[in-house]
Amino acid sequence: MSLADYLAKNYLTADSKPEKKSKKRKSKDGAQPGLIIADDDASGWVTKSLDGDDNDGPLHVGSTTAEFRKTKKNNWQTIGAPAPSSADQVAADAIIASAVAESSAHNATDEDDAPVVDVTARTMESGAHAGLQSADQVTAQLKRKQEEEHERFLAQGAGNSGQGKETIYRDASGRIINIAMKRAEARKKAEEEALAVAQALEAQKGDVQHWDRERRKAEIKEAKFMTVARYADDTDMNEELKEKERWNDPAMKFLTKKKGGKSVSGKPLYGGSFMPNRYGIRPGHRWDGVDRGNGFEKEWFGARNRRKDLRELEYAWQMDE
Repeated sequence: MSLADYLAKNYLTADSKPEKKSKKRKSKDGAQPGLIIADDDASGWVTKSLDGDDNDGPLHVGSTTAEFRKTKKNNWQTIGAPAPSSADQVAADAIIASAVAESSAHNATDEDDAPVVDVTARTMESGAHAGLQSADQVTAQLKRKQEEEHERFLAQGAGNSGQGKETIYRDASGRIINIAMKRAEARKKAEEEALAVAQALEAQKGDVQHWDRERRKAEIKEAKFMTVARYADDTDMNEELKEKERWNDPAMKFLTKKKGGKSVSGKPLYGGSFMPNRYGIRPGHRWDGVDRGNGFEKEWFGARNRRKDLRELEYAWQMDE
């Protein structure tokens, strides 16, 4: 028996419904309606005591609830034993706490007390049986289905569950996409794009740049057999310096060995005078001697010469001071 059932049985006694009556008439049976306080120690046989001083019998409140609310004076009376002391209150609290603990233990679900699941009944997709059932039965049926699904999943193993397998990709039409082949194609495409970019950059260079690069590679190979120090009597170094042409070198006309009128690529060059440029490129032998530029090269050389002259003048003024 739960705590609520115990209190309702022993302490809450329902009183009879009061009859409707007029204000000036009295009740025919002379019964006094109101709250009845019954003794909790009664064994079920209640006998009305003839003695008015007997405190064991039920006590009747002399007025109805409505009259009790309308009255203005205090009609409360002390009936029965006085209020319990602190020790009695502690004991009562202990009894109520133990009753609550018993009720919680009774309501706790245990494996032995779990509701029996009928296997032969019709089962729905959720795992619960069809028909009128209690909440405990439905919970037990759902739990049973979850346990069966978990056991079936473990019995299949990692091979059937797909664990550790490679993901299968499909296109819009549903065909399987080979990831390894796609990755190889992507790498090949990236390499081809990088090669195309390198070839485009290489195509932007001229023949002179290609020849300089090849010459530089040859010099690096020959440097392995050269000495660390190079002196003034080094023939290769002197020949290299003599081959350089300087437009403002007055001793160039005294050189008996003249450079042929061909470019590095083997094409003939222009033999007359021309406007110098910042790259040192000579015009071809078909040039008619007309400068068709916008004058940028001339301005560039003029700006460089002005900066050089200003530096020399500033240095001379500092020395004069």
